[in-house]
Amino acid sequence: MMTHPQSRWPLRILAILGASATLLCTPGCIIGAAVGGMMESAHRTGKHEVNAEYLGITGKSFTVVCTANRLIQSDQPGLTARVIERVNNRLIQNADPGYAIPSADLLTVLYNTPQWPAMTRGEVAKLLGVDVLVVVEIIEYRLNEPGNQYVWDGTGSCVVSVYESQSALPDDPVFEKAIRVTFPDSSGFMRTEIPESAVTTELSNRMINRIAWLFYTHEESNIIPY
Repeated sequence: MMTHPQSRWPLRILAILGASATLLCTPGCIIGAAVGGMMESAHRTGKHEVNAEYLGITGKSFTVVCTANRLIQSDQPGLTARVIERVNNRLIQNADPGYAIPSADLLTVLYNTPQWPAMTRGEVAKLLGVDVLVVVEIIEYRLNEPGNQYVWDGTGSCVVSVYESQSALPDDPVFEKAIRVTFPDSSGFMRTEIPESAVTTELSNRMINRIAWLFYTHEESNIIPY
């Protein structure tokens, strides 16, 4: 028995309506996808404001010191001095008005007082004549995994402590923060691909950023790898 041609019309009509609906939806879907992509791109390339975590240096004298064990200092000579100088300079440039010892003078005093790491924090603050002493203790700083000198796997960690010399307990920290950074951001980079100087420079830069940012309001990228 043959089916009358007219009996197929409802199916054809439904197919046409479905195709029309798809066509009508397509521009909106494309626009939505484009807007979503633009928003995601703006988010990835944008920045946001981050408040300081410690505001106690406002209107006070302050300075920064840094310590590390002998192994770290042997592997990375000059690291502690670099952290002291750069963090101290960043706070002078960006923190709310206060007084800080110029970095060159600060390093001179510390070099001329080699026993300062063994002194109490209150004694160090008194030696330097400051109200607020920022102490950076580098716990770990390595450029590759132990036993694998061919692949970069940089890690730096430290504890930032703040001491107020005018408090009732000048040797007890009023603020503490643990920081950990890494570089490179992907695994598998060989020594032949990135020079050692670039790895240690970027790793220390990241650590210095995280330390300094604790003390003043700043902008950070929305997508930041460390």
